[in-house]
Amino acid sequence: MNVRRVVLSAAVLAVLFPVRSFAQSSKPQGPIRPDVIYGDDDRLDVWQSPNGALKAMAASTVGLFQGSGVSVEGPVANLSIESYGSNYGLCQDEPFRDQSSGAFCSGSLVAPDVIMTAGHCVRSESACQSTKFVFGFAITQQGGKTPDKVAASEVYSCAKLLGREEVGTGADWALVKLDRPVVGHKPLKVNRSGPPAVGTPLVVIGHPAGLPTKIAGGAKVREHKSGYFTANLDTYGGNSGSAVFNAQTGQIEGILVRGENDFVYDSANSCRRSNVCTADGCRGEDVTTASIPAGQIPSAASYSMRSFSENGNLLKALTGMAGSSR
Repeated sequence: MNVRRVVLSAAVLAVLFPVRSFAQSSKPQGPIRPDVIYGDDDRLDVWQSPNGALKAMAASTVGLFQGSGVSVEGPVANLSIESYGSNYGLCQDEPFRDQSSGAFCSGSLVAPDVIMTAGHCVRSESACQSTKFVFGFAITQQGGKTPDKVAASEVYSCAKLLGREEVGTGADWALVKLDRPVVGHKPLKVNRSGPPAVGTPLVVIGHPAGLPTKIAGGAKVREHKSGYFTANLDTYGGNSGSAVFNAQTGQIEGILVRGENDFVYDSANSCRRSNVCTADGCRGEDVTTASIPAGQIPSAASYSMRSFSENGNLLKALTGMAGSSR
């Protein structure tokens, strides 16, 4: 396994990129802080996945945008986006450097009008009211660019914060009732029976660093903690609130909430690049166990996911996809 590293002194790193958890801020303070890549970078744009089930799951996830960053003009909603590469000062060879970011967190549809996300993404009723939940912020065709607009019908508002919890070293979740039932996207099924076993293969779908939807497999459960589990997921700060799926069943096993520090500074080239750990290295990413908020999700969410027969299962579908052309 090829692992690239940029080595800096601890003192320099502490000044440039102080370590902090996702839970320190519900809105980005400057650039959104990403996490880390474990082993190979498994992130894929939606168009790169040949699996219909994965694409359907991605279609039922949302990007959380600040209300001021979404303006509706008739049938169109304009999205405020900014250059990913420029904002982060990224090296020229960083994946997705030419794309743009806009979302500050991620979420998933778990009932016809309910979104599940991280508690630190919506810390209060007022924060919820100032957030827009946007479907379709994704690149669905090869050669496509970051969308700067979606249909106005793909933008939803917060009607009520149904519940939330935020424990710095524990569970971190929120459930949001939308202003209307979602049209054109199906609720995802949540595992209500408890945490997945160690070694369970995982897929995460969300908006790393606020980018258009990314699908990332090649991960597994490492260990269980109080209210959460750790995994070697390729996730970034904007992934906070992302649904973490069981790659064999398609059910949501958890919500991405915290993780390892991501970028390191390449002093030779005066730019930032992703911190890369071995598949079993670093601290791992923290995932709130989905069964914790599941009791407050309306039973309408208990619908069966579409069959994975077209590719056997998600694990089989993801095999060999790492390293696809970007």
